[in-house]
Amino acid sequence: MKRAALVVSAAVSAALVAPTANAAEPVRFATFNASLNRAAEGELLADLSTPDDEQARKVAEVVQRTRPDVLLLNEFDYVEGNAAVDAFRTNYLARGQRGADPIDYPYAYTAPVNTGVPSGMDLDKDGTIGGPGDAHGFGVFPGQYGMVVLSKYPIGQARTFQQFRWADMPGARLPDDPATPEPADWFTPEELAQVRLSSKSHWDLPIDVGGRTVHFLTSHPTPPAFDGPEKRNVLRNQDEIRFWADYVTPKRGDYIYDDEGERGGLRPGARFVVAGDQNSDPLDGDSNGIRQLLQAPRVIDPRPGSVGAIEASLAQGGANGSHRGSPYFDTGDFNDEKPGNLRIDYVLPSAPLIPLRSGVFWPTSEEELSRLNDASDHHLVWVDLRV
Repeated sequence: MKRAALVVSAAVSAALVAPTANAAEPVRFATFNASLNRAAEGELLADLSTPDDEQARKVAEVVQRTRPDVLLLNEFDYVEGNAAVDAFRTNYLARGQRGADPIDYPYAYTAPVNTGVPSGMDLDKDGTIGGPGDAHGFGVFPGQYGMVVLSKYPIGQARTFQQFRWADMPGARLPDDPATPEPADWFTPEELAQVRLSSKSHWDLPIDVGGRTVHFLTSHPTPPAFDGPEKRNVLRNQDEIRFWADYVTPKRGDYIYDDEGERGGLRPGARFVVAGDQNSDPLDGDSNGIRQLLQAPRVIDPRPGSVGAIEASLAQGGANGSHRGSPYFDTGDFNDEKPGNLRIDYVLPSAPLIPLRSGVFWPTSEEELSRLNDASDHHLVWVDLRV
């Protein structure tokens, strides 16, 4: 274990020496499910309105220690008008946390998501209309579990796909009611005309990196759990991931339309980085839908990892002992009995972007920064790219 501690020290040190916002230098892209979600609308903004929220301080310190240039935060409750984002930047990121240097993100993007938005339909088939299970994405209020992108580089005109209908995806994996002989009939035809694919949203954000555009493709598919024999969440997770695989593959994304009605996928040859908590491990857990994206043309998997994840897997045991995948690549620290720790957070660049270094911020217990491991049940994933 002493040797492992030395290895992770080098990894953490590498993360602390971050590239600067200069197109000639490597650019650090990152994703972090920060668990900055709250149980009621308005609670996150209240927590961030002062610099004293302990969890937010830890999240900010993780960001300050790793210093991404372009960062996706998952599970950051959406507040109209950027008020929560601005409060986090001002009260937390702009203040050095426990000796870390402040960090400035002059550009930010957030937008409405499907979580908590009432559908007016009984989508979970519990006999009543209303509640988190009947929202367009599971949530108790609109915007819960939202997303934020912070950037040192200008963000161009976004394409959003919040309202794209699941049934409009060719060959969609629609859930089936096991009590009837008809296939794929969990939702009625009337419901299918309204059911959305994205549980939060899918965003295509063009980032101007020194005159070169990198499309930051961000999302947060539903967990492949908390459903029944119809497996509607498992299937939705797979198709939410497939969306990006189709979007970046020439001609396969022709069916896609955005919230403004513009059709088609990404322009062939465009540079992109797919990022987010995909809730899918390629080998373990309840959904392996991420394989669709890992196998898509031009997608590069830098396979970031950490020694801290190995230590956690060995110490926690349980389901971790039967996993097929190496714990080195885990990004989430979950229930030991099921599903165990998993790799579910990704930063996946495209050719011709060149990955130089990558890592998962998960210090071992011997490291002083291990005090940040409980900031979230996920760990920040970063990749340095030559653009």
